[in-house]
Amino acid sequence: MIAAQPHYPVMLPEVMAALSPQAGELFIDGTFGNGGYSKAILEADDVSLIAIDRDPNVAPRVSDYAARYGSRFEFFAGAFSDMAEAVGDRKVDGIVLDIGVSSMQLDQAVRGFSFQKDGPLDMRMAQSGPSAADAVAHLSHGDLAKIFQVYGEERRAKRCADFIVRAREVEPIITTAQLADLMAQALGKSGKINPATRVFQALRIFVNDELGELYRALLAAEAVLAPGGRLVVVAFHSLEDRIVKSYLRRRAGETKGQSRYMPEVEDTGPAASFTLPGRSALTASKAELSANVRSRSAKLRRAIRTDAAPWPVRDESLLPRAPSLASLAKVMS
Repeated sequence: MIAAQPHYPVMLPEVMAALSPQAGELFIDGTFGNGGYSKAILEADDVSLIAIDRDPNVAPRVSDYAARYGSRFEFFAGAFSDMAEAVGDRKVDGIVLDIGVSSMQLDQAVRGFSFQKDGPLDMRMAQSGPSAADAVAHLSHGDLAKIFQVYGEERRAKRCADFIVRAREVEPIITTAQLADLMAQALGKSGKINPATRVFQALRIFVNDELGELYRALLAAEAVLAPGGRLVVVAFHSLEDRIVKSYLRRRAGETKGQSRYMPEVEDTGPAASFTLPGRSALTASKAELSANVRSRSAKLRRAIRTDAAPWPVRDESLLPRAPSLASLAKVMS
């Protein structure tokens, strides 16, 4: 049975089975974090790996891995959507992306990701650019409500925005405890889910442009993977998983509404750039579910790169419509 660990990499056996590392291959861990996937990949065989992370707090772990694995380990400080820059003219045999905030970030009160620990209302993974405090201070009522509705799937988004707009006229909302208390007042406390959960999720996704980063990372993966290269994505909520599922199904040549009862239509679009080993997402084993809380919402999707050229089209319709970071920067300028 899997032992409980604070930073256990989610669905590690399933990730490794999908990646299937072989000697001489090159891999990308696009969300290095605490290094769990990177360690497993590097120790599975004589492979090389490029780890990517935009969080400067991973520096001590990066130094440790560089000393332990030598030239087989490289690190790129930046967003995983920039993986093509990290790779250069090389081709990659496997990519793993663990989407969302890491347990390491949640555990640090000073990062402001969690309503369970009082700290600055920050939430920035890269520790640069506008913070969550900036968002609640400067965005309009309408923009806040839209962000909570789209990114947090919060049904009472307008009421949440009401409370924030009124409260910020009295004093700045600069701590996680302040915002969590406001959401408790706005939504009440009932059930097992903290009333601040969806608003915190929405602000985190907005501040870090997480869904835009995910989509751009999928495009980059299509460009850098060699024929036969494996892509593995672990997502933790429906917004992320929906983007991954839709992107991979389209790139695999599946069309929306396709049915065995409809007449065949000639396919005049680009050749499929991925094949799908399985149409459905994988979920964690019973053993992991009982030992690793974070795995309960995880969905793993995998795809294999074909030898077709990357698609020339970008389909931004896969992204939900909501205010962007650019709108906040404009208000703050």
